[in-house]
Order: sequence, then C-alpha cells, then structure tokens
Amino acid sequence: MSALTVSKEEEKRLKGLGFLNNKGTDNFSARVITVNGKISAAQAQCLTEAAEKFGNGVLTFTTRQTVEIQGIPYDKVEAFQAHLAKEGLTVGGTGPRVRPVVSCKGTTCHYGLLDSFAISEEIHKRFYEGYHEVKLPHKFKIAVGGCPNNCVKPDLNDLGIIGQRVPNFDKALCKGCKKCAIEAVCPSGAAKVVDGVLNIDKKVCIHCGRCVGNCHFDSIKDGTYGFKIYIGGRWGKQISQGRALNKVFTSKEEAMDIIEKTILFFRENGKPGERFALTVDRLGFENVENEILNGDILSRKEEILKREL
Repeated sequence: MSALTVSKEEEKRLKGLGFLNNKGTDNFSARVITVNGKISAAQAQCLTEAAEKFGNGVLTFTTRQTVEIQGIPYDKVEAFQAHLAKEGLTVGGTGPRVRPVVSCKGTTCHYGLLDSFAISEEIHKRFYEGYHEVKLPHKFKIAVGGCPNNCVKPDLNDLGIIGQRVPNFDKALCKGCKKCAIEAVCPSGAAKVVDGVLNIDKKVCIHCGRCVGNCHFDSIKDGTYGFKIYIGGRWGKQISQGRALNKVFTSKEEAMDIIEKTILFFRENGKPGERFALTVDRLGFENVENEILNGDILSRKEEILKREL
C-alpha cells in the first residue's frame, strides 16, 4: 500500500483501538497491554513473532509499561490482532478513559509492603477492562507502588497507591536506650528518643515498616499493613503533585472502592478536556476528599455512568 492513503477518520478510529500512526506512512505502532508490566515467556515469544511477521522487527517499551510493535501496515492490523489473541494479548491504552495500570515489583521486592502485581492486576480487570467503555473528561492514570520508595511515582498519577506498614509501638516496653535501634534505622527521621522514651512523629513517619522488629525490647514487634492513596497527580507539560487522602486504608476492598469513587467523581465533576489535577484544584482538595471519603457516589453509580459528559 502506498503511503498516506489512510483517511484521518480511519487514523482516529485506529488510535482509539491502540494503533498509533507512524508519521508520514500508512504504518502503525500497536500499543500492546501488559496488564502491569508483567508477561509470560509465551506472550513474549508471541510479541517477537508478531514484530517479525507483521511489523519491522522492533519492539519498544513505553513509560506506562506497554509494548509497542512498530511498522504494522494498515492492511495487516486485523491479522496482527488475531495473532496476539492466541496468547490473550490485546491492544489499547489510548483516549479519555482509564489507562493501563503501572506497577512496581513490590511483590518480590525486599521493601515491598503489598502484593503489587496482584493489586494492579485486580485494578486492571475492574477499572481498565471494566470501565473501558466509560468516557471520562480526560485520561485517568493509576500507579501502584509497593512502598514509600515511590519507584513508579504514584503521586504523579491521577490516582496512586503506596503500600504502608504503620508501626504498632508499645510505649510501655521502651527502655529509652541511648543508642536506639529504631531511631538508627528510621529513614525519615520520625523516630527519636525524647526525655528517655521513643517518640514517633506521625506527621513525619512514612510508614515504611523498616522499624518493625528492630527494637531489642520488642516495643515494635509488628505493624499494620495498608494502602495510602494519592489523588490529583500529573506528569507532563504541566506537573501537579498529588496529595494523600487523610487515611491509611487497611482493607483492600475499601481501597478498591475509593478508586471507583474517585473515577466516578471525576466523570461527574470534571470538565471535558480537564485533567483530574485541574478538577481537584478548581473544586478544592478538601472538598474533593470529603466527597470521595464520605459522599454517596457509589449509590449513584448507574446515574453517573449514564449521564452525558
């Protein structure tokens, strides 16, 4: 097929499916969804075969943990999709909707405080797949980080999750050691011995869990696992630092509901073409937080989804 014969309307349709035009040609790059940056050996082989059979033999990796296969001719798009389907792979990740989820390797990482691969896969199924036909005011990006190291920068996404371990400190067991093992291991400087007893500044503590099990007198034997959720982050031409909701969620189900409530809130209150960060700025963080934590959004889910933007 000669170059530049695909109409702009067809280009737009294909972009909505996850096929991005290669500038100046009728070839496309397919954005293949990996769910959370993790694929099987069989899927990797399928992608390699697809790149050689339908594309130019090149695979590139995006910052959102998708795989792009370049140089696919327009007339091979459908055959390419059929080839990927053999290993359960799909193309997508574009448009004003929930985008593919990004995850760190907290499941296997020494510092991981949650099963990031499992959590991100559940988010993918419930909100990327489940909300795929739901048009939003703008794209909505989600990232899952296993700990406060923030490797995937959850607070620079529309919504970000960070694994937590809140120390359970038994003050009665503290001996006020001159060389406190907890103070020595705390990376944020939240733990300090003051007047002969350990004090943990809750405003400074990042809930990384490094202190758990380090006290020689068992004053911090364990910690409560949970999820910190940030909203209103954005990275790009304009940068917005997300802010954490004023609660550590200890239930995965509650955290999932908060994600859904946030998406629904954005659909109901965002203006067309407005990123969620701008919606939060316009309405005020405290007001948005209150609606997400205490509002009746889930009870109005069907009404919100049916409403025209």
